[in-house]
Amino acid sequence: MLTLSVEKRGKTGASAPALRRGGLIPAVVYGAHQASTPISVPARAFEKVLRAAGEATIVSLAGLGEPLPTLIHEVDLDPLTNQPRHVDFYAVTKGKKVEVAIPLLFVGESPAVKAGANLVKVLHELEVKADPMNLPHDIKVDLSVLATIGDRIHTKDLVLPAGVELAVDPEEIVALVQEVVEEKEEVTAPADIGSIEVEKKGKEEEAAEEAAPAKA
Repeated sequence: MLTLSVEKRGKTGASAPALRRGGLIPAVVYGAHQASTPISVPARAFEKVLRAAGEATIVSLAGLGEPLPTLIHEVDLDPLTNQPRHVDFYAVTKGKKVEVAIPLLFVGESPAVKAGANLVKVLHELEVKADPMNLPHDIKVDLSVLATIGDRIHTKDLVLPAGVELAVDPEEIVALVQEVVEEKEEVTAPADIGSIEVEKKGKEEEAAEEAAPAKA
């Protein structure tokens, strides 16, 4: 389990901009059995934990009394620097299932793709329900079962760890292989020169008839 040291923020503490200038990120932790508590976390330490944990691994917060198991629920990124500027931690309760999105890890090689077909990855993460202490870091998708064009992998086909269950339609498609379709170039038919000349000739004859004096 990953551990992150945090500090509780008081109502009269430093402002969010001041915290960021000091290398801290303003954050909040809350949960079903945890009152919403403003905290601050060291920016560098948090970025390391985020890379290792993502949003599907338990992170134990130290500095609030007893170690508090949490999930990184939401990270607000600065639109210019792409650096975290605020974090929400969700305090979990052991034995009570939570619903989270677990990243999918595609492994193996599809015989159909090796033969020239296209691989289409429909999902890149999977919604599951599980005891927070049993959450996997990722879920593997074995592409070697995609042997021929048209083969598909559904969510029901994935092997989930014990205690983890699907939170989506079991028939939802995870990946498939399809035939490569070559784009055809549009060929513009050449203009019919003969018809153009005939049309022009017809217009000239009409103009000549209009210009000729009427016969008595």
